[in-house]
Parts: sequence; C-alpha cells; structure tokens
Amino acid sequence: MINPNLLRQILLDNRELVESKTTFPREIQIDSFPRCVLVGVRRCGKSYLLYQKIQQLLAQGKTWDEMLYLNFEDERLLGFDVSDFNQILSVQAELSGRRALPILFLDEIQLIDGWEKFARRMADAGAQIYITGSNAKMLSVDVAAALGGRFFTINVYPMNFSEFLNTKNVKATPKDVLSTVGGALIRREFDSFFRYGGFPECLNLDNKLEYLNILFQKIYLGDIAVRNKVSNVFPLRILLKKIAESIGQSVSYSRLTNIVTSCGVKIAKNTCINYVQYAIDSCLIFSVKNIVGKLQDREGKQKFFFVDNGIVELLNTDPTADQLENLVAIELRRRYGDDDAVFFYQRDVEVDFYVPKTQVAIQVCVHLDLDPKTMRRELSAFEKMSKELPITRRIVITLDEEKTIETDTDLIEIIPIWKWLLMCDRVL
Repeated sequence: MINPNLLRQILLDNRELVESKTTFPREIQIDSFPRCVLVGVRRCGKSYLLYQKIQQLLAQGKTWDEMLYLNFEDERLLGFDVSDFNQILSVQAELSGRRALPILFLDEIQLIDGWEKFARRMADAGAQIYITGSNAKMLSVDVAAALGGRFFTINVYPMNFSEFLNTKNVKATPKDVLSTVGGALIRREFDSFFRYGGFPECLNLDNKLEYLNILFQKIYLGDIAVRNKVSNVFPLRILLKKIAESIGQSVSYSRLTNIVTSCGVKIAKNTCINYVQYAIDSCLIFSVKNIVGKLQDREGKQKFFFVDNGIVELLNTDPTADQLENLVAIELRRRYGDDDAVFFYQRDVEVDFYVPKTQVAIQVCVHLDLDPKTMRRELSAFEKMSKELPITRRIVITLDEEKTIETDTDLIEIIPIWKWLLMCDRVL
C-alpha cells in the first residue's frame, strides 16, 4: 500500500506542476463530457489536455479542494495497485476537508491493473473523471464492457498542421492561405511539420531527431518490449524500420517476416504478427485495409502507417514520398476515426485512399506533372475504380502542385498537401 504521507506530498506537488505548465489550444474538445478516456501514443499531448482542462477550471473559480491530478508514471507511485485508489480519495478528503468526490484527472492509468473497475465505480457514484492512456488495449471489448458505456473515448494524436501553426503564431485563415505572403509563411513552417511531425515537446527543439530517437526508444523498449515481455528487441526494431520503409505498400505478414529475415534476423511469422499488434496496441502504428479485398486478404495484407511523420523521418532513409502518404493517412484517420472508416482500393489498379462515408477517392503523388505516365496512371485508376465503387470526389494530393483537371466524365482536383490539411470545413 502507498504511504499516505507520500501520496499527500505527490498530490500537493502536482498542484504546482499543473499550474506551472504552459498550454496551447488544441482542436480536441473534452469540455462537453464529464467522463473521458483519452488514448494515444506516448507524448502526443494527452497530459497537456488534462493540464488545460484543470487550468480552465481554476480560472472559472474551482479550487484544488475540488479536484486532483495524478500521473501513474511518477516513480514515487511504484507499487501502486488497484487497492490504493481508495487511498487517493481518503488523502484528498483530508487535504480539502470535503466529503464530496473530487474531479479526478488520472494520467497513464493503464499502468495499474484493474483500473477500469475503479473508474466504473467512480462513474456510478457520479464523479467527473478524465483518464489518459498510451495503450490501444484500453479500447478493447473487455475494457469497454467493464466501463459499461459510462465514458466517452477520445483518440488523441500529435498536433495537426493548423495546431502546429497556432503554436508558431502563424495565421491560417482562408484569406491567409490564398494570399502570397500568408501562403509563403505557411509553406515555410510546413517543411518542419512535414519532416519532424507534431509531437508537442519536439516543436521548439534544435535537435529534433535526437528527441524523436529518445521518444522512439521509450515507445519500442517500454510500451512495446517491456510491456509485452519481448526479450530480444533487435528483431522488433528491424521490423519497425522495415514497416517505415514500406509505407504505401500493401504488405502481408509473410512478406514482412521475409524482409526481416533477409536482414539476418530470424523471426517466425507468428512472432512478426505479434510484434505488429504490439506496435498497434502502443498507438505507434495503424493499418489501412483493401476495401475490395477478400476477408483473408483484408486482415493479412494491409498498409501500415506511423502515427507521426517524425518517426518516419527517423527510420526511413529516403522518406519524402512515404511521409507524404503517411501524413495523408494520419489526417484521414484523425478526421474519420479508426477501423473501417478509411480504406485503399487495389484490384488491377490502386487508389491510395477511399472514404466510404463521403465517397471520396484520393491519390498521393509527390510530383504529378513531371512524368506524363505517372499522371495517366494515377488519374486512370479513378475511372477503373468508379466502375466498382461510387466516387463523388476525386483528389490527387501532391507536395506543391495545384490545379483542376476536367475529363470527359469527371473533375479531378490536384491539391498541395499543406493546403489540403488546412481545409476549413475539415471534411473532404
């Protein structure tokens, strides 16, 4: 059991910590929900959303007597187990002199086995509770059933481009996007975002790759290897590097296994499957499936993407084309949600992304005009796909090209990635 005096000190220290943090607005809103589970990769900004919420409550007249914050990655909480949750309430009551349940802000709670039972009990008691976790298993059927629909789940990603610009004090209104000077300022900032991604702590660092490498080490050694008891981490690292070099390609687990094996690292197919799932569970990667593939092919042959372009920059030696497609995949997943919302199309021809909800088809191409063959291939794929699936809008996302192409049967929009990311309605 955690010593009450230690827990008291931690709670008091955390009050000062939270108030000292400088936060910036995110497009993620948690104000409307009294009970939330925030899930996302390590260091994507989940804790800062809690800090922001607490600071807002303090500004509105709430006091620390009415709420508490705990981060379960605090080394002083080593040994904390589910039986200690009541101790939190007891110490908080002692500090505040209040019998009413406080508003609970519990960071990285997945580290405590059985946390969902406490969360459900607090929800049943009417408490406001905000929880973060870095493990996609927090969204599993078992946990969802244990929480009994009492919590709203919000997937948190590293910052998107408009949030990134906001931290740089660069305006991105429709007028700014269209103006010569405004567009130039936006594009200047975009290069850094494109290469190094949107992890909040990375933004103002001089050596961004060093930070990304340290973060990646924490994810694949801590969130993946230690949590899943992977004793030999070298094959795991090679696998993640090969996934980063295969972005945009439909790959099977057999092919991934062979790729890793060709590097002189022996790995069984079942182990490869497990490693990929571990990476998905840590929110580091996600997959996109073929909408016209057979069930076996959908599950066994997918495209994999990383949750942030900075990791691709770290692992991929020639990343530009892969980062372009990876960034589109991230934004589509952010806009439309997780599984079975975004697909690719592959049958004789390939279309990089398809969103059934809006019937939008998207191709991704770094430079469309440089090669007439590339243009014909990318554009003709739309026509072949439309014979099998409805398409109401055809988009080609490029690095910096923009125009509209009219054909006999349809209209094709060529949009630069930086402008597509800033589309004001956020809906394709």
